[in-house]
Amino acid sequence: MTDSKSDEAREGELRTAIATGVPEIAAMTPGRTGNLSARSGDRVAITPSGVPYEEIQPGSVPVLSLDGESVIGDLAPSSETPMHLGIYRSLDVGAIAHVHSPWATTLAVLGEELPPVHYMVAAAGGPIPVAPYEPFGTVELAEAAVSTMESAGTTACILANHGLVAGGEDVQDAIETAVAVESTAQVYLQAKAVGDPVELTPAQFEGAMAQFDSYGQPERNDAD
Repeated sequence: MTDSKSDEAREGELRTAIATGVPEIAAMTPGRTGNLSARSGDRVAITPSGVPYEEIQPGSVPVLSLDGESVIGDLAPSSETPMHLGIYRSLDVGAIAHVHSPWATTLAVLGEELPPVHYMVAAAGGPIPVAPYEPFGTVELAEAAVSTMESAGTTACILANHGLVAGGEDVQDAIETAVAVESTAQVYLQAKAVGDPVELTPAQFEGAMAQFDSYGQPERNDAD
């Protein structure tokens, strides 16, 4: 009974995290085109397919196994479930945000990566690469995203002619990574319209990466 209760609590937390994060996804992506997921162990909660964002509550969020089997919920999971599960099986992330935000999607249509023009690109581990085009909702798209991020060493990539996918430690971290990429993509494209953007040197970018590793409040222990 103890393990069962622990599973229920864990799954409930995942579903709540998704429902809580949905408004931020809605602000970044048109219509119902984005999706959000979170993982704990072998359980993954993900936004339901085609449901208006304002109607998504914790109880409407499907929970799946890493193999894609339904665990909780009556609604079908996002059509991009294969991509989310593929990333979880391959990369060390606890949440994934997928959006069709306008500036990152502009880069996707151009087939152009986001270079290190600002230190905020370090939030995703490096310049944001472009995964080759594959139809949405397919295993092939999942494989393209995973391969691209693994090769680049990033937790985000631009999906050619599609949008952006970003991972993080948790839901808020994944959303913040997506926001960092989107805002930097906007600055980059605006700068290109005026002149030639200046990229950070490798040494400068490595320094920014090191600063990101120590950014924020130091961890506290019980004695603090």
